[in-house]
Amino acid sequence: MINVAIIGVGTVGQSVAKILKENKTLISARAGEEINVVKGVVKDLSKKRDISIPLTTNIDEVLNDDSIDIIVELMGGIDEPYRVIKAALTNKKAVVTANKALLAYHRYDLQEIAKNIPIGYEASVAGGIPIINALKVGLSANQILSIKGIMNGTCNYMLTKMMNENVSFNDILKEAQELGYAEADPTFDVGGFDAAHKLLILASIAYGIDAKPEDILIEGIEDINEHDMDFAKEFGYCIKLLAIAKKSKNNIELRVHPVLIKESQMIAKIDGVMNGISVIGDFVGESLYYGAGAGGDATASAVVSDIVEIVRAGQSSPMLGFKKPHQSQILKLLPVDEIESKYYLRMKVVDKPGVLANIASILAAWDISIETILQREAKEKNKAMLLFSIHTCKERQIKSAIKDIEAQETLNSKISMIRIED
Repeated sequence: MINVAIIGVGTVGQSVAKILKENKTLISARAGEEINVVKGVVKDLSKKRDISIPLTTNIDEVLNDDSIDIIVELMGGIDEPYRVIKAALTNKKAVVTANKALLAYHRYDLQEIAKNIPIGYEASVAGGIPIINALKVGLSANQILSIKGIMNGTCNYMLTKMMNENVSFNDILKEAQELGYAEADPTFDVGGFDAAHKLLILASIAYGIDAKPEDILIEGIEDINEHDMDFAKEFGYCIKLLAIAKKSKNNIELRVHPVLIKESQMIAKIDGVMNGISVIGDFVGESLYYGAGAGGDATASAVVSDIVEIVRAGQSSPMLGFKKPHQSQILKLLPVDEIESKYYLRMKVVDKPGVLANIASILAAWDISIETILQREAKEKNKAMLLFSIHTCKERQIKSAIKDIEAQETLNSKISMIRIED
């Protein structure tokens, strides 16, 4: 018999206990052992919960209990869960966590502490989609050339609605909050940070690269408006918040931001609150992983899959997938300024002769070529909205050009930029 304790018995924790109870016969057959949740740790014992397991407010009560084999950490946060997981590993207990923020900062520390003690974290990225196992095992024969993922259901729901129903960012954010898809403070989701944490975890498995959120490009969807959606529709694009990893020679680029992506691409067809991750391997080609990226049952399903694998396999494979250093060459994180992309620019200008020519000359001075231009009427008199798409250039070039254009007196707003992924 395997005994499990759950630290943090909220929506996901209750669902984990429910799955292990209701599917007990099936899970025991697959794991080869009976698995029981013997205790849960909570902050407030008076809160009503739809489970029948014993509860305590004392974390040390489960960390120091020799009869408990696996600790499931569902607390949230970074510092306290890190302390708890370190203590569990020190006490030779296997760990399962869904904590993407913790792993974004401490995954390599925990791997070093764990040694051969199993740590499962399938639920930390894209909820019920088994992308961690796919990268660690299913695609282990491949060099991973790229990962592109819709990894935040809140943003995907909002952008889908904005694209299909012409609603504003503020209106759809309010709706998402009312439906429970967005938090009262939505910054973590709409600012791209949630997706960035998940990308860093996947990049470690794919490339063996240790980067922190502060090291990579992260932008959110807050500035997207109806003009951007009109441009996308005009040229056969849709707008998605993508988490992107790409390998080029010895460089890895990691970035999270809105993109204009062709409607014909598989990942462009993933709408609503669903998640999807496209992985390209050098031998397997492209594979697409689709499913519910959040929610109690979907996330709990991934947690239970880790518990079953730990029980079934005994000793764990390396947490991040490599028993030796990744490759003979050292992969390096590409500096943000060296990232190359196509770009879309939106700017409001004074509507008079010479303005467009001046903007074109500034772009040319930075060796930037314009691909397409649209002009739309602005709400204000004698103002125009200019929408550009730009041929491929480096991030430092486009940022320098934007700075010079924004210094012009004919500009009436800050320039909005969206990268284009073909």
